[in-house]
Amino acid sequence: MSRPRTRAIVADPACAAAVDRARSAIEENVRPEEVGEHLGVEAEGDRIVTHYFACLDRAYRGWRWAVTVVRASRARTVTVSEVVLLPGAGALLPPEWVPWSERLRPGDLGVGDLLPTSADDARLAPGFTEAGEEVDHQMIFEYGLGRARVLSAIGRDRAVRRWHAGESGPHTPLAHAAPAQCSTCGFYWPLAGALGMGFGVCANEYAPDDGRVVAADHGCGAHSEAAVLPPQVEPTSPILDDHAYDMAEDVSEPDLAGSVDDTAAEPLGHS
Repeated sequence: MSRPRTRAIVADPACAAAVDRARSAIEENVRPEEVGEHLGVEAEGDRIVTHYFACLDRAYRGWRWAVTVVRASRARTVTVSEVVLLPGAGALLPPEWVPWSERLRPGDLGVGDLLPTSADDARLAPGFTEAGEEVDHQMIFEYGLGRARVLSAIGRDRAVRRWHAGESGPHTPLAHAAPAQCSTCGFYWPLAGALGMGFGVCANEYAPDDGRVVAADHGCGAHSEAAVLPPQVEPTSPILDDHAYDMAEDVSEPDLAGSVDDTAAEPLGHS
């Protein structure tokens, strides 16, 4: 069975010749010096042709003006349908649009900002469905119906991967230089539930990860068993070695004023 042949679209001669009409349509909205040379025509359909012109605006390098002209059946006058600015080869284009939920990065949330989660967020699951032994059971102790959603298996897996590969994981210079792992540190507080096997909270106020979740195989120099401080020696009074020198007698000068006998002296001018 043979397929029907598609008819090639032939550019309408009157529309293809309307170069000046297309250029004047662009110059009605922009300055004439922003319109460059005519780049060619393209047939869009019966009696529909698009003319392309170079754009000389420095802010739109690589772009081109596109003017579509049409002609009604049995009409001699060519009219302008639309004028647009289209990117060409090498044009500077904005990045593809990404939803705000995918553009969000850790630390973007500020004071007073709200970050709603969708109803089908894979990181969460209905609270009544997550009732295993390794799931956070805080909802059992809450009044009322508890939390509507809890962390799902996917949410836990993402958290584990993120924490283990982050700055509080084992693959950091701080962890490589540590004397031992956090799992053997007295300041390491393991998490409850399934995450407690591999993660905990640092409770050392002098550690760089104080109050943060750290991996059990993470580490730092503030490990509780890193080193034993030497006992402090109480200061004592200085000890003089009197065998290293000879004691000398007092050789201070005598008091000449006190040694003069005032009674033996006679006043001048008497015999």
